[in-house]
Amino acid sequence: MFLRELTVSPDHIKGAGPATIRALARAGITSVGALLCRFPRDWEDRSVAVPLADFQRHSSVCTVVRVLAHDWFGFGRMRTLKVYVEDSSARAVLVCFNRPFLEKQLVPGKQFRLWGRFFYKYGEIQSTVFEVEPLEGAVEPEAAAGSSRFFGRILPVYPLGAGLTQGLLRKLIKTALTQYAPPLEDELPEAIRCRDGFLSKAQAIRAIHFPASMGELDLARKTLIYEELFYLEVLVGKRAMERRPMRRDASAGSGEGRERHSGASGTPGSLQRRLLERLPFKLTPGQEEAAGEINRDMDGPFPMARLLQGDVGSGKTLVAFLAALRAVEAGGQAALMAPTELLARQHAENAAALLEPLGVRIAFLTGNIKTAGRTPLLKSLAAGDIDIVVGTHALFSRDVIYRNLRLVVVDEQHRFGVTQRQAIMAKGHSSLVSPGTPDLLMMSATPIPRTLALTVFGDLDVSVIRDLPPGRKPIETHLARESNEGKVYEFVGRKLAAGRQAYFVYPLIEAADNRDLKDAESMAERLAATVFPQYRTALVHSRLDEEEKRRTMEAFRRGEVQVLVATSVVEVGVDVPNAVCMVIEHAERFGLSALHQLRGRVGRGGEQSYCFLVYSDEGPEGDGLTGDGKARLKVMLENSDGFVIAEEDLKLRGPGQIAGVEQSGYLTLGIADLVRDAGELARARSDAFAMLEADPELLAPEHRRVAEALERAPPFSQVVM
Repeated sequence: MFLRELTVSPDHIKGAGPATIRALARAGITSVGALLCRFPRDWEDRSVAVPLADFQRHSSVCTVVRVLAHDWFGFGRMRTLKVYVEDSSARAVLVCFNRPFLEKQLVPGKQFRLWGRFFYKYGEIQSTVFEVEPLEGAVEPEAAAGSSRFFGRILPVYPLGAGLTQGLLRKLIKTALTQYAPPLEDELPEAIRCRDGFLSKAQAIRAIHFPASMGELDLARKTLIYEELFYLEVLVGKRAMERRPMRRDASAGSGEGRERHSGASGTPGSLQRRLLERLPFKLTPGQEEAAGEINRDMDGPFPMARLLQGDVGSGKTLVAFLAALRAVEAGGQAALMAPTELLARQHAENAAALLEPLGVRIAFLTGNIKTAGRTPLLKSLAAGDIDIVVGTHALFSRDVIYRNLRLVVVDEQHRFGVTQRQAIMAKGHSSLVSPGTPDLLMMSATPIPRTLALTVFGDLDVSVIRDLPPGRKPIETHLARESNEGKVYEFVGRKLAAGRQAYFVYPLIEAADNRDLKDAESMAERLAATVFPQYRTALVHSRLDEEEKRRTMEAFRRGEVQVLVATSVVEVGVDVPNAVCMVIEHAERFGLSALHQLRGRVGRGGEQSYCFLVYSDEGPEGDGLTGDGKARLKVMLENSDGFVIAEEDLKLRGPGQIAGVEQSGYLTLGIADLVRDAGELARARSDAFAMLEADPELLAPEHRRVAEALERAPPFSQVVM
């Protein structure tokens, strides 16, 4: 939505005084364009009369009533007015919370237009949310559609902020539409607008706020939703085109860069074959396919930009190691970046065990490495004496220089912001040899639904590993009420007695005031003292320093600790094949993605593993579960496929939360919804990419307005990651 060309301040709107301008600014509305893009969250259809007797069949009532009498209930400041009214169909009560002034306005015997949302309570039809307006001279109740500011029409209902009211926004937007909307140009290609019968831009903006009918409202929404998704996909397509032409000059520098060959077969290189021969198992078909796709990309004429998706335990890291060997064999270096020191250390240790016997030089770099060890490491990296460096965000620190960075691997990519990914990629351009854009491989153990992946990563190629290594048994998942947790403890105790280990995960680190939730610190003490006193219990959470977390996780991995109590910090953690029980208490407090990732901490070996989702007893339905909480646990109970779970998570939470709006500004949409509008998204993507393929520079006359709209668009990183 590019109405932001209307950058004139709202104080140019008639009737917008200083207090109003301040209230608009607090709501993020600093221009006329932003005001017109303040789309309603709902609409009240007051164009059709709905009598009181029909309140259960409609979302609202719109009628003319006669005031019968007043009554009061409560005492002191809590004293509340009740107004009894009737129309030709029924009687009802208006409960006037904090509106005692209505006693003088709603005079018994007078008639009023009434709109409200009604319900049945205490043996009578009631409303606490209503609007009234005097009906001067009216006799018949059906006169509700007469001349009126608030009746006989469809009214918008806006999201509000401090100092804003529905009446104020309606008035301002109506005035702004009169002053500024008529000259708005259409920003969709004319061929698309005619093909789909869309409204003009000016018509759509007016109708989305003040539609003449519900049919016109529906067409306005379709027009604006499609336009927003079309430009989103144009931006995605433009970024994809920007990646492709960035060829690497094989003759640059001292010749230590690598030559790329288009149409490469993707067959394993010498180092890759040697690694595969040393493995005690074969790659799964999914791993083989992903490795081949990555090889072809890395041998191709353009820098690779690929997302590798795979469920927990699918073997993505091994595929990343194979990609790193490809870069090393071509004379370059590879950097693997992980979000936590624990995970980075595990990757480094695994890389050392698998790759150092092949003669590959591995290093581990985090911000906690002291100067005495850091200085020689950085010198070796700049000299090219290190082939693969594994670490955290320290990999793109200012003093880190690579000799020839040719591959960047970002693990758990959703945990890094846009600027962090850009910073590590920039290290390729500052390489001492053959500076240029390195290949990029982003990995995600949180499967991203196809709808979201096509939109957010539409400029990337996507590889998916759907199968798991042979020998892995499905994790048995069980729901348990908090009152039955004793049975869970008994079951876990039997597994501990058999020499296995267990995780216990809690939503809080320490006890919180006014929250009846168990916390990790208190439960670690209780489990150690009274539940499993014969076993060693340890605690890990985000407030511990990295060294203490590392020591604790190492002790758990070596089997020196049998019970690990934690928060969701172990969602991304080390592999402990001997851990077969995952107990998540207050499971209804966790999101689907976190629950799936936590469950994936067990089942890493050949033993049968179990996940217990323990939920609270107290709640609105007597079982501690809200509607969403119950839906999440039901999904976990019925599904083990991370891609299915991701699709359900998208339906429950929406794309913004899954993608991590707080972290990376993943998606900023005004009126479209990627779940609800998936069909429109697919059509918009097809149209946008077809247009760019035919006219990449948007020079054709029919694309002039599209090019102009893109110039007014916000930076791409503010729209998608």
